[in-house]
Amino acid sequence: MAFSEINGTKWFSEVNSMWAGQAMSLEVEEMLLDTKSKFQHIQVFKSKTYGTVLLLDGIIQATERDEFSYQEMITHLPMFAQGKAKKVLVVGGGDGGALREVCRQRQVLS
Repeated sequence: MAFSEINGTKWFSEVNSMWAGQAMSLEVEEMLLDTKSKFQHIQVFKSKTYGTVLLLDGIIQATERDEFSYQEMITHLPMFAQGKAKKVLVVGGGDGGALREVCRQRQVLS
């Protein structure tokens, strides 16, 4: 989990023993935020192919390119399994993605 420079290009690479033999590397266009809170190291950068990327303690949490897949799964699967929910409570909600997906369900009133 580190930033490096290769041939004048800045890269972020996430290597984790949970996924032995593979790594995720993204070309960094611009560092947007690099700060430490009381609880974690927060970094946000603009990548060449995945848009804006959020890292917490050096681990990719979300990217602009693929965040929808997580939000869709945690929202639509339970809603389809439940049936025709008209009232929905989103607890937590983080970046608002789950709420966005709930609002796409036509039967939801509030």
